[in-house]
Amino acid sequence: IDTGSPHYVLFMEEIDNLNVFEEGKRIRWSADFAPGGTNVNFVKVLKNGLSIRTFERGVEDETLACGTGITASAIAAVLKGHFDTNSIDVKARGGNLKVEFKISDKKITDIWLTGPAVFVFEGEWLEMNNEQ
Repeated sequence: IDTGSPHYVLFMEEIDNLNVFEEGKRIRWSADFAPGGTNVNFVKVLKNGLSIRTFERGVEDETLACGTGITASAIAAVLKGHFDTNSIDVKARGGNLKVEFKISDKKITDIWLTGPAVFVFEGEWLEMNNEQ
């Protein structure tokens, strides 16, 4: 599913003990996704939502949360028939989010991803003198 970047969504029974780095790297660089590779989302369907772990290309490792991956996984869960609702709660290692959308004629539109916004860093930009 392409939500601005390509995502491979793999539904699994167990993701807590999964080696996301090794499995994600293997799939990310698979010939099926050449030449650019793909992001890989490992998803467990829960009674009231999804649990997700994501291997993100570019980062080349697991990320605590990936908005495009969470959105792709929620859409895939609906398309695969796991849910018949337009609002899905998603648990990622970085926190809980919600994906909401409209479904009409088997088309998903007006997608919203919501979750907490947290200030995590403050810094200063140092200008370099190019004359040195």
